[in-house]
Amino acid sequence: MIVSKKMMRLIKDQEGWTRKMFEEGLRMKRTLGEDKVYDFSLGNPDIEPPDGLNKAMADMLLNGEKGMHRYMENSGYLGVREEIARYLSRHYGLNFEAKHVFMTVGCAGGINIIFKSMLNRGDEVIVPNPFFWEFKNYIENYGAIMKLVDTTEDFQLDVDRIGSAITKKTRVVLINSPNNPTGVVYREEKLRELATLLYEKREEGQEIYLVADEAYKKIVYDGISLPNLFDIYDLVITVTSHSKDLALPGERIGYIAISPKIKEVDTLVSGLIISIRALGFVNAPALFQRVVGRFQDSSVDIKEYQRKRDTIYDTLIQAGFDCVKPDGAFYLFPKSPIKDEVSFVMRMQREERILVVPGRGFGKKGYFRIAYCVPYEKIIAASDGFIRAGKRYFS
Repeated sequence: MIVSKKMMRLIKDQEGWTRKMFEEGLRMKRTLGEDKVYDFSLGNPDIEPPDGLNKAMADMLLNGEKGMHRYMENSGYLGVREEIARYLSRHYGLNFEAKHVFMTVGCAGGINIIFKSMLNRGDEVIVPNPFFWEFKNYIENYGAIMKLVDTTEDFQLDVDRIGSAITKKTRVVLINSPNNPTGVVYREEKLRELATLLYEKREEGQEIYLVADEAYKKIVYDGISLPNLFDIYDLVITVTSHSKDLALPGERIGYIAISPKIKEVDTLVSGLIISIRALGFVNAPALFQRVVGRFQDSSVDIKEYQRKRDTIYDTLIQAGFDCVKPDGAFYLFPKSPIKDEVSFVMRMQREERILVVPGRGFGKKGYFRIAYCVPYEKIIAASDGFIRAGKRYFS
């Protein structure tokens, strides 16, 4: 057998629903035409990077310093990390230094080197459900165990359930806010309840780290501000990707921010350095480290995403769907009108040429995810199809 036994199990067991629907969308577009298919399967930003970013990249290539494409420190260019540390200090009110910033190959690369550095075989990582499916792979890569904990009906943290799930083997609570697939921003009061719980566990002799995937941290709506995790709890490590806020998913660039309150920062960074080399990343892309350092206060046009959210959310409500209105990211996670959401999704694909992702691809059967990071005209064109799909079940 050409692949390992473990990989064969993954091939058989993992549903990979997002990619399945995306690839089916490509097939349908080739057969029916691009304008006849409404693909809401993949969180692939359709908005262009902020003004000036492409010019900055071009200027850097044309006028860059000698040796700019060579290896650098595994943690990233010192000047870039200093630039990001200044941004973090302004934003969070703490004294971040370059040593608290580690440049990564996106959020995925960042979470993997954190877990390779921190997790022992048999350690447990608590993940609120629904969740981004790849978290399971990231955790199990290093022999650790993912423990899913259901959120509340409105997808907020259920701290009592998290408390019940904690054991002596719990090492990390991994959160993602704004959340994929729900678009929910975890409320500050719930995060403070979680911090209180983790401090209580500390008094019992157990240190539990809070790791936050903040890929969507700048994509928030209605004047909402993300709670300051670094103020709420001390053992915080966040991972940022510029795939979404700067619309650079193909460039694979991001960074880890380690709370200045973590005393063992030097030891953790040493672990991250070994991990990034051992996993074969070696370092984050050189060119885009230098580019994104200049754009920490920038983001894509959030108003455009909010307009899309409002339009598609209003359409779903008009059609009769039950859906929590998202606070951020670019996803909605409506309840399926029938228990078997796969059957519903497949029927909508067949009859309306609308592609969405079954909720079981995010650990939550009975729901489906809509990624509305598509051209606005596509949302308008699909509206009648969503309404017809709703009327078949709700009228």
